[in-house]
Amino acid sequence: MIENLLTFSLTVFTGFFAIMNPIANIPVFLGLVGDKSEKSKKRIAKKSTITAFIIVVTFVVFGKLIFELFGITIPAFKITGGILLFYVGFEMLQSRKSKIHNQKDEDEDDDDGVAISPLAIPILAGPGTIVTAMNFVTDGGFIHIGIIIAVFGLMIILSYIAFTLSNVIVEKLGNNLITVVGKIMGLILAIMGTDMIIEGIKLAFGIGY
Repeated sequence: MIENLLTFSLTVFTGFFAIMNPIANIPVFLGLVGDKSEKSKKRIAKKSTITAFIIVVTFVVFGKLIFELFGITIPAFKITGGILLFYVGFEMLQSRKSKIHNQKDEDEDDDDGVAISPLAIPILAGPGTIVTAMNFVTDGGFIHIGIIIAVFGLMIILSYIAFTLSNVIVEKLGNNLITVVGKIMGLILAIMGTDMIIEGIKLAFGIGY
């Protein structure tokens, strides 16, 4: 029993890490909040990770009920998330900040906007993360749900640490390299967004399944 739970825990951790990858999300965070103060960066990091945690845990516990209540389908969720990711990635490729996160002032309302979208959703708690979590909980009991929530909590902590250390990375790599990395990450985000859209269309029309 314990061995099975350990195997399940490792599988859940691997799945979440592959989807979220805190290290890969560092350039995204820098591209979104690189010009902000350290206080604002920490506030955004905290807000985005807590929001993502609440969103995913809510879907883990009430996922099926939420989808049925609002008539939400996984394909529609993937397509919408993909469009948003593509939009952010395209704007990063153009070396300009997306209107989604274009900030003029250093106030908390602006910080909340960036933290919730696109950081919390769809970057941290996107369709892939939510679907992964719901897939794990499909045939699981209360113990499995607890493990899923605990492992995701660990991933959230790792993401928060990665975000708060982003300034150190900027100092080590320099602005020029960060700009290059930002463009590369923008391309990756755009590709990820396109892939989400394609997967959503495939699911919607049963193509390739």
